Amino acid sequence: MVNKITVVGAGNVGATTAQRLAEKELARQVVMVDVVDGVPQGKGLDQWESAPIEGFDTRVIGTNGYDETSESDIVVVTAGIARKPGMSRDDLLNTNAGIVKQVSENIRRSSPNAIIVMVSNPLDAMSYVAMKVTGFPRERVLGMAGVLDTARYRSFIAEALDVSVGDIQAMVLGGHGDTMVPLISYTSVSGIPITQLLDRKTLDAIVDRARNGGAEIVKYLKTGSAYYAPSSAAVQMCEAIVKDKKRILPCAAWLTGEYGMSDIFLGVPCKLGRGGLEKIIEVELTSKERVDLGKSADAVRELINIVKL
Repeated sequence: MVNKITVVGAGNVGATTAQRLAEKELARQVVMVDVVDGVPQGKGLDQWESAPIEGFDTRVIGTNGYDETSESDIVVVTAGIARKPGMSRDDLLNTNAGIVKQVSENIRRSSPNAIIVMVSNPLDAMSYVAMKVTGFPRERVLGMAGVLDTARYRSFIAEALDVSVGDIQAMVLGGHGDTMVPLISYTSVSGIPITQLLDRKTLDAIVDRARNGGAEIVKYLKTGSAYYAPSSAAVQMCEAIVKDKKRILPCAAWLTGEYGMSDIFLGVPCKLGRGGLEKIIEVELTSKERVDLGKSADAVRELINIVKL
C-alpha cells in the first residue's frame, strides 16, 4: 500500500478506476480530480460510503483542484473527451492534448515524484505529452494500452474455444489503435500454441475484433465508450507498481533503441515494479510481426509529430 493515488477525471473510466483502487486497498487515500464542480465530491463520497459494505478502509475523496493530490505516489490520467460513434482515437488528438498538457503541469507542480499511468486517448500521443510537459524520466510515465488490448484479445479467444480466460496467455504490442499488433506467435492456451487450436481464418477474425474492440463498444453505447475493462487494466498496472510485483505487462513506454526504435511511445513488454518501468523486454518477432510493429510505430509517430506543446 502507498499513501496516495490520484485519478484525474471523474467520468466513467476515472470513477470506476477509483473504486477498484479503493476496493483493492492499494493506497491509504484515493483522490479524484475533475473540473466539474460537485461531480468528484459526490462520487467520492458515494464510494467511501460503500466501504463498510465492501470492506475497505481506503479513504476516497473528490476535489476540483490539485492541492488535495499533493505528493501522490501514482497519478492515473483519464481526463479528456470520450469517443463518439464514427470517431477514431486520432480525432481526439487536439482537444485531449490541451487537456493533458494542463493536467501534466499540475502533476509536475503537486506531485513531482509521482508515476503517471496514462489512460486518455489517443493514448500513446498523450503519454508523450505528459512526459514532455512534466519532464519526468521514462520510468515514471507509462501508458495503459497493451494491458487492455491483450485482455480483449484473450477474452475473444476464450469465447471462441469455450475455455477459461485464465488459461489464455497472450500479448498485444504496438500503438493503442487500429494498428495494434496481437502476437499470434506468442499466444497459447495452457502452453498449447493457439495455431493448434484455431484455424488461421478464425484467428484473423479475432485479431481484427481485438483491434476494433473499443469501436465495437462505442457503437453499442452510442453516447460513451468503454470503461470497465480500461479501468481494470489501469488498476492492474497500479497494483504491479504498488506491490512491486515485477510483472511483465504490455504497456506504452518511451523507447530509446528497443526494437530498433527511438523517441516514441509504443506498446512493448514492460517489467513493472515500485519504481515504475524497470525494464523493457525485447522478444523475437516473426518477420510479419516486425513489419506490423513498424507500421504501428509510424502511425503513432505521425500523431506525436502533430502535437504542439
